[in-house]
Amino acid sequence: MHIGKRLWRHIVTTRHAARKLFPASALQVIQSAIATGEVTHRAEVRVVIEAALPIAFVLRGGSARHRAVELFSHYRIWDTEENCGLLLYINLADHKVEIVADRGVDRAVGKKDWQDICGMITAGFAAGEYHESIPIALAQLNLLLTRHYPQLGPQHNQLSDKPLML
Repeated sequence: MHIGKRLWRHIVTTRHAARKLFPASALQVIQSAIATGEVTHRAEVRVVIEAALPIAFVLRGGSARHRAVELFSHYRIWDTEENCGLLLYINLADHKVEIVADRGVDRAVGKKDWQDICGMITAGFAAGEYHESIPIALAQLNLLLTRHYPQLGPQHNQLSDKPLML
């Protein structure tokens, strides 16, 4: 893609626009979907929705995947007892969804499964279903994690269930 077009998308995709797509009520539904799933599996899921990448990041050619890995580290999603942190990263300007999973979870679930979850969200966004697509994808993600990484007993919540808007 031409850098000028991509740069422009990141300039004009504002946090205000992201808040209009994801008002507090939509974020609460996402938070509830995360909390509901974490009762059935050992993974710790964190959702980060970012309107646009930092301009310097775009100019360096940084991808949504690179940003997701950076945020996975920055928010210490890897810092869980069982290496079970998982980041669902959504970049609105690039129309990209990425999953970064810590090694414990990543060993249990295949790459194609992660891609399928990401594809559900991007397809929903393409259809204008911003509010609906993330909870539906989280329900599928929770089923997948329950199958491959089931809950073995009481566990305390190590990462916030509240979606983070950047």
